[in-house]
Amino acid sequence: MNRRKYLFPEYRVLELNYQAGRRLGPNIYLIDGGKEYVLFDIGYLDTVEEVADLLLQMGYSLSGCKMIIASHADADHAQGLARARALFRTKVAAHPASVPALQTGDPELTFAQIKAQNIHLDMPPCPVDLAINEGDVIEVGELRLTVWHTPGHTPGQIALKMGALLFSGDNIFADGCVGVIDAHHGSSIPDFIRSLERIRDDDAEYLLPSHGPAFVRDPEMIQRTIDRLKQYQYMADFGTCAVAWPLLDEWERDIIAGKLPIRKVSRV
Repeated sequence: MNRRKYLFPEYRVLELNYQAGRRLGPNIYLIDGGKEYVLFDIGYLDTVEEVADLLLQMGYSLSGCKMIIASHADADHAQGLARARALFRTKVAAHPASVPALQTGDPELTFAQIKAQNIHLDMPPCPVDLAINEGDVIEVGELRLTVWHTPGHTPGQIALKMGALLFSGDNIFADGCVGVIDAHHGSSIPDFIRSLERIRDDDAEYLLPSHGPAFVRDPEMIQRTIDRLKQYQYMADFGTCAVAWPLLDEWERDIIAGKLPIRKVSRV
């Protein structure tokens, strides 16, 4: 039997890329409650069997999986859900805002298809057995996971709080980057900012994101990210995700007032 390489032994948390010793895809967290466990995300369809083998090699039974919790509906996190649900004979849980995309396999809402970049992933529809929302508590043996609804990256993005740990999804990564902001799958910059402010102000010691390494929660770093997103709200770069474009408003006022619409470009 392979040794279980707990990321946080006191909380009995495994991350399966680290356990495998290679990159499988997004982070897949196993929260070990003793006689049962839950998985937070499952990743791509073509790694589901490898994940199952990895668990068996560590002495877990597939039937011991209480549920697979989807952090949100994006394909890189959820493409393997339907296969894993059948293989593990377990339940799938997700936020209500993620349910339509998961149950229909909508290629746009799940980011499975980006025609301009020739990305065409299969997205098998998956039944969602349990809708989970803000404040719900998921019991895993003697462990307790509290559900946070943290929209912004997607409408159905969730995080899970357990003691000093926050499984933070695609909200923020160790370099201060955030999950992709894209109108096609429902990103909202104002919602994103509110979610980040909540994470900034929480007492969690460690953030466990859906991509890359876990890291110590740093309010100053998170604030820098918030400040950057506040600027994004007023930049044409972010298209319909921006709440306004001040330059265009100023230009409109000038032409209505009959002012010559020529200005010098400021140098920063």
